[in-house]
Amino acid sequence: MKFIEYIKEAEQKKIAIGHFNIGNLEQLKAIANVGIKLNVPLIIGVSEGEREYLGTQHVADFVASYNKIYGKEGGFHLYLNADHTHSLEKIEEAVRAGFDAVLFDGGKLPIEENIRLTKEAVRVARSINPDIVIEGELGYIGSSSQIFEKIPDGAEIGPDQLTSVESAKRFVLETGVDLLAPAVGNVHGMYANMKNPHIDSERIKSMKHEISASLVLHGGSGVSDDDFIAAINAGVSIIHISTELRYVWRTKLEAVLREHPMEIAPSKIMPELLNAIEDVVEKRVRLFFRM
Repeated sequence: MKFIEYIKEAEQKKIAIGHFNIGNLEQLKAIANVGIKLNVPLIIGVSEGEREYLGTQHVADFVASYNKIYGKEGGFHLYLNADHTHSLEKIEEAVRAGFDAVLFDGGKLPIEENIRLTKEAVRVARSINPDIVIEGELGYIGSSSQIFEKIPDGAEIGPDQLTSVESAKRFVLETGVDLLAPAVGNVHGMYANMKNPHIDSERIKSMKHEISASLVLHGGSGVSDDDFIAAINAGVSIIHISTELRYVWRTKLEAVLREHPMEIAPSKIMPELLNAIEDVVEKRVRLFFRM
């Protein structure tokens, strides 16, 4: 099934596809293990920095190998997204490497410039692969997957700062994107001493009535289960999780090394990390798919 067809199917079923970012191959293995276990499609996200570390073509080849060996029609499949891409050069690189989707991130830009550059990204990507799924971002929600003491400067979380229905409609019509990631109270990262901001599900619902593009919720780490369900019911079809995976990877690695200070074999250290990551991914997938 083409990626866009699966997204539309999720939209109709009122479920959301889990989008999980990876920074190393252990995280990819853990996410794939959950998808195989539950026999569901998942999205692997790789930002520009993550692609630079892993290698754009290398990660595409690894994902393709999982699909070749374990993929099932109507069941397990990994879709690959070039997350948070800021240049046309990097958009082209990901499309040529075989990614299923690309996100051109102009969320921090004034809307006129964001529309202009996103429209050009759509043109470039589709000139290479007409079936590529293209996402745009409207509204700034921070840019780092890390633990914060406070909301990042400039992040748009006030009611008068969130993406308006009118601007979302204009953005989708003028750029031709398949997916839209709006600012609806979501913020990248997690917070040490505070809860995540509340997600404006009513705004999502109003937006979905007015635009053809499917809606994506970024900054899912730390969002409450109630907010997730409300967002899915309102029209969100894809939910991004990144910081949560980075956090559990770091904390579990530290714990394992403390417990086994003389162990140096990765094959004996890594399984505990994979189990911890899998627990987080499975919890989210079951919630998003209403299992």
